[in-house]
Amino acid sequence: MAALRLLLTPGEPAGIGPDLVVELAQQAHAAELVAVADGGLLQRRADILGLKLKLVTIDPTARPAPLPAGSLGVIEIPLRRPERLGVLDVANAPYVLETLERATGLCLAGEAQAMVTAPVQKSVINEAGIPFSGHTEFLAERTGSKLPVMMLTAGQLRVALATTHLPLRAVPDAITSTLLRQVIRIIDHDLREHFGIDRPRLLVCGLNPHAGESGHLGREEIDVIIPTLQALRAEGLRIEGPLPADTVFTPRVLERGDAVLALYHDQGLTALKYAGFGQAVNVTLGLPIVRTSVDHGTALDLAGSGRAESGSLRAALDLAMELALDKSQRDSRI
Repeated sequence: MAALRLLLTPGEPAGIGPDLVVELAQQAHAAELVAVADGGLLQRRADILGLKLKLVTIDPTARPAPLPAGSLGVIEIPLRRPERLGVLDVANAPYVLETLERATGLCLAGEAQAMVTAPVQKSVINEAGIPFSGHTEFLAERTGSKLPVMMLTAGQLRVALATTHLPLRAVPDAITSTLLRQVIRIIDHDLREHFGIDRPRLLVCGLNPHAGESGHLGREEIDVIIPTLQALRAEGLRIEGPLPADTVFTPRVLERGDAVLALYHDQGLTALKYAGFGQAVNVTLGLPIVRTSVDHGTALDLAGSGRAESGSLRAALDLAMELALDKSQRDSRI
């Protein structure tokens, strides 16, 4: 089988993303690693960190070829203004989005098999006058995907989200039967297709404390969640819930499922990040391309310090490689 090309976007240039990308390049990998970035930025960061780095300009139409340790492919996207460690600059917000645009386009064109994203700083992109709520929503729009689903993994723990970057007061109105049906079907499909689970078991959290306690603590479970889950079970999906979110993450309950569906951001990700922060991976379900990411932010105060931990980006790269290889093998059989 031909080698795979995996794209890395270093994210916010003033943060630790470039550090992490440069560190990954210190080892040889089975796939061709290519940074979609400003090559000068990566070289300067390598120099600051005292790491050797040889940048190799990549023609995306050529066949991928793994590079030796210390080398990194690059598809050049120029910074708008030279970076300053730890200092955000609205002038570089378009650069960050251009790296994502380019990587997404290459994956859609089949010239790369996956993209792995380092953290971006949403605030500076919005301050630049560009509406941006996150990678997940951005990639969904660029790939024409109706409903992306954010799922984080930490070892065998998988937590997907029904809603992502919403204010808490907006969540109950967003939890509709239509949304739950769509999200659960995507999770079920992608666990089968991408993770090799023949009959996925999904644990679904309730929205309210104690999953509503028979309506005494809220009626969303009775009015929306329970009827929807019953209908999906009647279709053959293996679903348990709604379950109280304060007990679903206990070992005995987790043994009963292959993934957990949390209904809002902090309900699921607090537990996930406690279990595996620094080693967890964000994977976007429901896209036509493979995309994984880190579980942390830009850590502006650590940029260029040599203290940034690369574990999450390494795990994201490993998962992207695994998913891309599986997808490539499936496509070759079609």
